[in-house]
Amino acid sequence: MPIHAMKTDFYFIDAFTDTPFTGNPACVCMLSEPREDQWMQQIAFEMNLSETAFILRQENGFSLRWFTPKIEVDLCGHATLAGAHIIWEEGILQESESIAFQTRSGELTAEWKGGVIEMGFPALYARPENFSPELLSAFRITPLYVGKFGEKQLIEVETEAIVRGLEPDYAKLKQLDERAVVITAKSESAEYDFVSRCFAPWVGVNEDPVTGSSHCCLATYWSKRLQKEELKAYQASPRGGRLTVRVDGNRVILGGQAVTIIKGSLLI
Repeated sequence: MPIHAMKTDFYFIDAFTDTPFTGNPACVCMLSEPREDQWMQQIAFEMNLSETAFILRQENGFSLRWFTPKIEVDLCGHATLAGAHIIWEEGILQESESIAFQTRSGELTAEWKGGVIEMGFPALYARPENFSPELLSAFRITPLYVGKFGEKQLIEVETEAIVRGLEPDYAKLKQLDERAVVITAKSESAEYDFVSRCFAPWVGVNEDPVTGSSHCCLATYWSKRLQKEELKAYQASPRGGRLTVRVDGNRVILGGQAVTIIKGSLLI
């Protein structure tokens, strides 16, 4: 190892699952000092996962930033879950201690609740949006509802089977000016209240396996539609993932589990 190299521990975590090789994989890098934006972007590109989280301990908790292989993002649920999981698993904090993350979306919190990690995120709300014929054509769907939250599209379709069977035309999608598209339907089983999938080829992620941030809006949307405060959600990507969501005032509480798959060190 070169004398100037500083070792950085990293972890591959499967989030929103208790079963290895399912859920949404994230990389978590535990920093010992601040690093340059370009360095973090290069590491995220090297890891080639939907998100890589960079965590640095500080006086008021932990700084947390998220990068896709192409850009830094404002909010990411599964990599936050993965980061909280590592902080407790590695004994950086005890399970009785809550975690405060300082992020581009404000302070996010995490608590250990008997094997489930509960995270407090900002509640997001969809507003009705005129649908794009080109977008719907790329997904080959007829919507029941089209809305937008932040830079993301939210589309409700008639059945869970439609969501599960989606095979979008990514070449068409990449020609459009979007950030991410979340497609959802009421669940047809008693196990879940709703299902969804999330597509974001514009930021280097054709399909995100399990998307915590989109559930900040899905929670408020389905809570109103189904008249329920707490719901069970399934993201029906090929890997699949399970979440609980609860609307609490201007916050959404996301609950899930995580599994550590790989532990290593960066030598650059």
